This record gives sequence, structure tokens and C-alpha cells, in this order.
Amino acid sequence: MKSVIAILRDQVLYLPLIFRLSIYENKSKYQMHYLGILWQFLNPFIRVCVYWFVFGIGLRNGAPVGDTPFLLYLLLGMIPWMFISSTINQGSNSIYNKVNLVSKMKFPVSILPSVVIISNTFNFLVMLVILVVIAYFYNLDFGIQLIQLPYYLLCMYVLVFSITIFASTISVLIRDFQLLIQSVIRLFFFMTPIFWSIDNFSEKYKPFIELNPFAYIIMGIRDSFLSGDWFYQDWRHMFYFWSLALLILFIGCIVHNNFKNKFVDYL
Repeated sequence: MKSVIAILRDQVLYLPLIFRLSIYENKSKYQMHYLGILWQFLNPFIRVCVYWFVFGIGLRNGAPVGDTPFLLYLLLGMIPWMFISSTINQGSNSIYNKVNLVSKMKFPVSILPSVVIISNTFNFLVMLVILVVIAYFYNLDFGIQLIQLPYYLLCMYVLVFSITIFASTISVLIRDFQLLIQSVIRLFFFMTPIFWSIDNFSEKYKPFIELNPFAYIIMGIRDSFLSGDWFYQDWRHMFYFWSLALLILFIGCIVHNNFKNKFVDYL
């Protein structure tokens, strides 16, 4: 428990530094490109267009998912997933990429995954605004369930931070782990109800899909916008999600604290 408290205390104490580094990361990432920061929106726009064309037009022939237009249904899954996948992939490599900071000065290494998280949050928030605008044009009536959106965003941030603090440590010790993370994220992309609905499966398979913690987040965010279930109605899935997320956080903090003073030796 001391390890968790120490890691979380670093995130609070160095919050101004986290924001400064995040802003610098966003500015420097596309500095040498002609379109600059626009690439942060062009990349997800192109991905959404491809999936909408292949799955929405090609396979579904433009048919909605229930009463929801497929484009809106896809965006409600793709926008949080793009944040999750890119943050985990980048965050798991965040300590290794900052070898100069780790080796040349006394630096709070545990904040490096948070720098990636905050850096990607700027883009995520803009995409959420775009999503709301598109939902408005589709005449989507936002129900009172939208007030539970912050809960699912909290779930998303806790899970992403838990995974990245663990994965960024292991990736320094075992470089192959970074490639494994990328492969696992690609696998979860197709196992998460992003462009398909869990209702398409029989009751026999639904429990296996619900073991995916990302499915809990994606379906929860979608329910918040589409006036679905309240988060407390599925208390078993909620208990499972938080147990898993906090377990990963606990293990990640212990591993990080045990090896943080030895990173330079492995780098």
C-alpha cells in the first residue's frame, strides 16, 4: 500500500511539471510537419472513415445498430478506444524513451506515464466535443444518464494509468514486453464492442466478453450518451472492473518502486 501512496503522491506533487511536459510533448511531436498539430485529428479522422466505410457501408450496408446510426455508434467506441490504445502503447514506452532524463538527473520517473496520459487528453477532449456536435446533428436526445459520463472517464483513466505504470517498468527490464503490449492492444481492439454490439452474441458468450475491462468502459460511455443502463445496475461487472484495475495498480506500483533506482542499469 505504501508503494501506491508514494506513486500517487508523486502525481499530485509534480502535477504542474506533468502539464508543462505534456504541453511540450504536444508542441514538439509534429513540429517538423507542414500540417503540424492537425495530424492529431487527421489520423483519427482517417481511421474512423476507413472503419465506417468497411464495416458501416461494406458489411452493414449503412444499417443502424438498433436505433443508433452506425457512424455515431462507431464514434462512441472509437474515440475512447483511440485514447486508450495510443496512451497505453506510448505510456508503456515512456520511461525507456526518456533515458536522458532518467540517467542524468534526479527525476520523478513515475510521472512519465502521466505525461503521456495528459498529453493525449488534450486531443481526446477535442474529439469528445466533435462527438457531441455530430450527435447534435443526428438529433440525439441526451438523457439524464449523461451525468454518469465522468464516472466512466474515471474508470478509463484509472485503468490506463494502472497499465502504463506497470508496463512502462517492465518494458525497461524486458524490451520484448513493449512488442507484446502492442500485439495485445491490437487483439483487444477486435475483442471490444467498438463497431459491433454485445447483443449480437448469445448469453453463453457474453460473460467472456464482459471479462474485457475495456468493454466495460466502452459500453459505459456509450450507455451514457444513448440513455442506456446506469453504472450501478451492473454491480457485478463494476466490482470485477475495479478489482482488476486496482490489482494492476497495486502490482504496478510495487514493481515500479522496486526497480526505479535501477533503471539506468537496464537502460
